[in-house]
Amino acid sequence: MTAATSSGGSGDAFGSAFRHRAFALFWSARVCSMLALQMQVVAVGWQVYDMTGSPMDLGLVGLFQFLPTLALALVAGHVVDSHDRRGVLLGALSIELAAIAALLSMTLAGALTPPAVFAIVALIGTAKSFEGPANQAILSATVPVEDLPNAVAWHASAVQVALISGPALGGLLYIAGPAAVYGFSTAAMLLSVVLILLMRPRPVTMTRRAMSLTNMLAGAAFIRSRPEILGAISLDLFAVLLGGATALLPIFARDVLHVGPWGLGLLRSAPALGALAAAICITRWGVRRHAGRWMLAAVASFGAATVAFGLSADPVLSFAALAVVGATDQISVFVRQTLVQLSTPDDMRGRVGAVASLFIGASNQLGEFESGALAAALGIVPAVVLGGLGAMGLAAGWAWMFPALRRIDRLSSLR
Repeated sequence: MTAATSSGGSGDAFGSAFRHRAFALFWSARVCSMLALQMQVVAVGWQVYDMTGSPMDLGLVGLFQFLPTLALALVAGHVVDSHDRRGVLLGALSIELAAIAALLSMTLAGALTPPAVFAIVALIGTAKSFEGPANQAILSATVPVEDLPNAVAWHASAVQVALISGPALGGLLYIAGPAAVYGFSTAAMLLSVVLILLMRPRPVTMTRRAMSLTNMLAGAAFIRSRPEILGAISLDLFAVLLGGATALLPIFARDVLHVGPWGLGLLRSAPALGALAAAICITRWGVRRHAGRWMLAAVASFGAATVAFGLSADPVLSFAALAVVGATDQISVFVRQTLVQLSTPDDMRGRVGAVASLFIGASNQLGEFESGALAAALGIVPAVVLGGLGAMGLAAGWAWMFPALRRIDRLSSLR
């Protein structure tokens, strides 16, 4: 298979998605919104740990972001499939803008407390419950189907650009104080809103559906009927749930590696740097054959790199291990997202995306809570090492439990 075919585009496959103005605006807006969110994550984590000194409170930040997703995922999917998707996305981004502005104003007033932080991140989590499925549903409307895999790869790279620059910039700005971080985050989120206002995706016929349990569960039923999709999404969920160590990075930065806020920003950027490198390779060459096996191998490598990070006391080695964590996770994400995008009917994208967002939210935010709770009970190094070993075991278990996932070969054959 040629590189163009494996990437899924026509003509200049490397950048074929950017020939479409709607995708270019969508991609830029995604970079800005993720940049804003990642910058505030650095400030919130450092502020909370400064205020309380508690690993459990760092875990609670993730838990309070995840709970709204758990409560609203099915409702959000139904709303996205029944209403103007761009309007839903604009509403979600506007709420996130207001929440970050609240962090800025309360910090400037000296009124920010841990309970206030938990309330604000819960509001952000509520907005992200709708933003996630709306983003996934709109993506397919910004390019023709032949450029969709290329758009998926570039969309993933947008997230990684923000994950690299956001934490690093947040760490640098934190030297001037958390208000500087929140100020830049507010501006970036505002720009994202403006870019979405300018975007005109391909019109999609929306069918107003009654908010019944059957309609809301349709996305889950679809995923359950496709074992390869169920396997891919659930593997990502449990691997990151066990192997995710990002919630503990403030502790590693201050107490293990002794690198301070600026070093924390670099550590948070390391996984994204590795992921961006992987995304660029995927955008250029694609995953040509044996996509399912690539995903399983990537998850096993993700776990091994997590173990290496947990055992490291050297900042350079820790940075390198986190970069491998990001690169291997990116391979898994690309296979999963392309599989979902190419297999999902257009009128179900919101509901399927909502279930996928719930799984992703569980793996990230709930994983942060799990990491904080386990670190409080066992210590930070055993918590990270055990999580990495668990991710390695999952890859082997899923290869046996989901043979349909293991047998996926060419992603282009899924169209």
